[in-house]
Amino acid sequence: MRHSFASRRQFLGGTALATGAFAIHARGQGQLTDLGPTSPITLPWIQPLPFARHAVPLPPWASLDPLPRPEAHQRYDEFAPVKFYNMDVKEVLRRPHPQLAASPMTAYQGSVPGVTFMGRYGEPVLCRINNKLPTAMQGFGSSDIIAHVHNGHHASESDGWPGDWFSPGQFKDHHWPHIYAGGDYREAKGTLWYHDHRMDYTAQNTYRGLAGFFLLFDFLDSGDENDPNPDALRLPSGVPDGTRTERCYDIPLVFTDRRFDQDGLLFMDVMNMDGVLGDKNLVNGAIQPYFEVERRKYRFRLLSGGPSRFLQLFLSNGMTFQHIANDGNLLPSPIETDSVYLGVAERADIVVDFSQIPESVHELFLVNRLEQDNGRGPKEDLLPMNQAAQLLKFVLKPATNVPDNSRVPKILRPLPEMDTPVVRTREWDFDRTNGMWTVNGRLFDHNRVDAYIKRGTAEIWRIRSAGGWAHPVHIHVEEQRVLTYNRKPVDSGPLFCRKDVFTLKQGDEMELYVRFRDWLGRYPMHCHNTVHEDHAMMVRLEIIP
Repeated sequence: MRHSFASRRQFLGGTALATGAFAIHARGQGQLTDLGPTSPITLPWIQPLPFARHAVPLPPWASLDPLPRPEAHQRYDEFAPVKFYNMDVKEVLRRPHPQLAASPMTAYQGSVPGVTFMGRYGEPVLCRINNKLPTAMQGFGSSDIIAHVHNGHHASESDGWPGDWFSPGQFKDHHWPHIYAGGDYREAKGTLWYHDHRMDYTAQNTYRGLAGFFLLFDFLDSGDENDPNPDALRLPSGVPDGTRTERCYDIPLVFTDRRFDQDGLLFMDVMNMDGVLGDKNLVNGAIQPYFEVERRKYRFRLLSGGPSRFLQLFLSNGMTFQHIANDGNLLPSPIETDSVYLGVAERADIVVDFSQIPESVHELFLVNRLEQDNGRGPKEDLLPMNQAAQLLKFVLKPATNVPDNSRVPKILRPLPEMDTPVVRTREWDFDRTNGMWTVNGRLFDHNRVDAYIKRGTAEIWRIRSAGGWAHPVHIHVEEQRVLTYNRKPVDSGPLFCRKDVFTLKQGDEMELYVRFRDWLGRYPMHCHNTVHEDHAMMVRLEIIP
């Protein structure tokens, strides 16, 4: 059933029978819980925190064969690529912990997580993605793929429409112009990520490894803490490239949870339509790693990679830090806090100053204090610190005289004006209908347009979690602004910013200011609990002239 690509209705028709057969099979393989088998015991803190390699553009003399087709892309000549990438998607064997087996995974350019893209505004890119997967996948997942740069400001044909998947032996060119939305520097996006978006298989394909970081820099957030430009923020800088971590203080961290069978192989219950939860916590693809840090400031780019778990992250000593960005977008000013809340696919950039920790302290932990035991969402009360899930161990090096020229300015990036005229109001209910995930009572149909929106206009959208479930709602192509949260104005705090994921807890309502300015075509809005997205909590938006 996983590989026949049957329609969703055909698939659901066999669910009851298939679920029963699956449970019997799992009991024969080891201890069974409601979420699947219990993973083998693994020792924490015995492996260093891994980092993906940086994506490497083609040398100047190289060319893609066949050549790209400019006519296939909006505004290609206006934003002609200056860098070209050629990236393969293959099946690989990876071991997320030394005490587990090597599992078949799917990788961008052989890396899990995928290679890290380092881009700059004003440097357009063309990336060719080649599908070199086998036609039949081992275990779960689809060999058909389509990549989406999450929060990318890209034309619809390069955005990763879920129905634009392509098969083994084929390729797809993505044009990433790296322009500010509306031409406004205040619209810059910083911490992005890319992942597979294949319709009905996003959860399975990303669970197998198809996700990576995509970082963008500009004159303000320049990626250089020693930048002589007086406008530069000089935040902690230096993104690790593979195993190189010396003088690297800008650290991407993707948090995921996974489950493994008694043989130590990656396991996923594809019949679970509520939300898939693992019993092993991974950071950058490794189970409970450690990371050695100097006693200075670090920027951490935190990403909740899902598929279904929510996070509220603390440092185990209770210290505060500077929250500087939400969903990768710099806040107007930093917020001093002791925690950040992340729904699935949300990001937060924070700056931690390890020089504030006494010399007698040699380690501390990044922990998740949210308790969650099913796809409904997290529980309201936080776990005590001594019961929190420890995700990452920081090992503090002895104090040295290494200079720290980084800073956290009091003013980061101002918010753009909401000056596009509002032409209408829409309401979107994220609900459960007859056991299926729906938006406004309907299942996703990629051939049906759910909203026509005129380019250059703005609208007010009210999004609601109509049932007792949490939904992180993601809107493609442009960021939005939260006007009210549960009917209370939002004019300060961590929601007073640009965002692309809006986490609705059980029964929540948000009112958003939305606009679409630079591109035409189809884009989705969906729940980013990717199990909900695949079954089929998504709508099609059509941007028209």
